Amino acid sequence: MQEEEKNKESQAPAEEQAPPEQAAEEAPAAEPAEEPVAADAGDAAAAEPAAEAPPEEPAEQLSPKQRRKQARAHATGIRAPERSVEDRARERTETRARKGAARSRWRARRREKKNAARTSAPAAEDRAAQKGAAAESGNRKMRQGVVVSSKGDKTITVRIDAVRRHRVYGKVIRDTRTLHAHDESNQAGEGDIVRIMECRPLSRTKRWRLVDVLEKAR
Repeated sequence: MQEEEKNKESQAPAEEQAPPEQAAEEAPAAEPAEEPVAADAGDAAAAEPAAEAPPEEPAEQLSPKQRRKQARAHATGIRAPERSVEDRARERTETRARKGAARSRWRARRREKKNAARTSAPAAEDRAAQKGAAAESGNRKMRQGVVVSSKGDKTITVRIDAVRRHRVYGKVIRDTRTLHAHDESNQAGEGDIVRIMECRPLSRTKRWRLVDVLEKAR
């Protein structure tokens, strides 16, 4: 009987020590339940600065030159082999020679056209005969205009209106100028259409003389 009581007493402390082990096992199991709460608090704290972050500034605008340079830097095409200084000089010389030959051919064709137009135009004698009184003057210039003033003695002021097209741009250009002409018999009046011809200097402003009156003013 005494041995049974001793065995019971020895088993009793072992049973009393068991609950602390179970409590230790239950305590770690309860700790992970608190971690999601801490994680949720951390996510909320991280989300608040993200929401309060200032808006990003717009990208810097690049100039056309910078965009071309950037496109060349990121180009993925086949790159041409590098050339030496001698190769570049030789290619430049060949290009200049080719362009020079093309210009020479163009000038030759233009000369041929001018010569053909000159031969097809009437001869100098025919042109002089058509001018009538200007035949004796040789190659002196002839102008046709309107008399705007005849107040001076033996002097008229003639307005010359010229309309031509610009040889490069094709724009119609209107030009007006006045010339002083010598009228020996004072036969021209204001508003008359006259033909004048250049001559030797007759006064400080007169370098033209009246040839004939084409149309009288009404």
